[in-house]
Amino acid sequence: MAGAAAQPAPLPCPGFPPLALPQPDWLQTTLAVTGPADRRAAFRAAAAGAGVVPWVVDYDRLEEDWFYLLMAPPPPYRAISAQGARILARQMREATWTRHEEALGRVGTSRACPFDLHRLLPVPAGILGLGEDHPRAIAWLWQHWGTTWPLRRVEALPDTAAFRVRFWSADWTPWPVLAHLRTRWPELRLEVRPVY
Repeated sequence: MAGAAAQPAPLPCPGFPPLALPQPDWLQTTLAVTGPADRRAAFRAAAAGAGVVPWVVDYDRLEEDWFYLLMAPPPPYRAISAQGARILARQMREATWTRHEEALGRVGTSRACPFDLHRLLPVPAGILGLGEDHPRAIAWLWQHWGTTWPLRRVEALPDTAAFRVRFWSADWTPWPVLAHLRTRWPELRLEVRPVY
């Protein structure tokens, strides 16, 4: 299947907009991959990544948004001056920039996450450039990953007969990615056990 273009899997809920909740329900899923040992090892190597989606972030917009949020409560409820809000918004921008740049530095080098959706089915550069909150980016994640957030708490579980991982996904199990993997790795069996 090398060189074949990845076809998007069916939408998790055809006809419904993407689930992109600000506070999602996190669902635990266990994935067991069985099959020939060499193919399992190749899958495991292909799946390991940084666990980071390298979104392009508009730091100027973030800083301005934070300033207006800090200034939103009317007096006498506002506990910060305009100058204080500017300083705090700038500090938040710098902290976000530092954290994001550190995370970006791990992309392509770190293998700390044993089941990285961006490594298995990368978000295209044109979508990354839109930012994680853009409607087209959210729609892409929903269509191709089946979840609009990166996986959380991904851990490899001990098992000598299978590559087994447990992870938490936002609002839905990443069924489209799993369908894509079944096509890409036909000699492997992927057994999924979500806890809804």
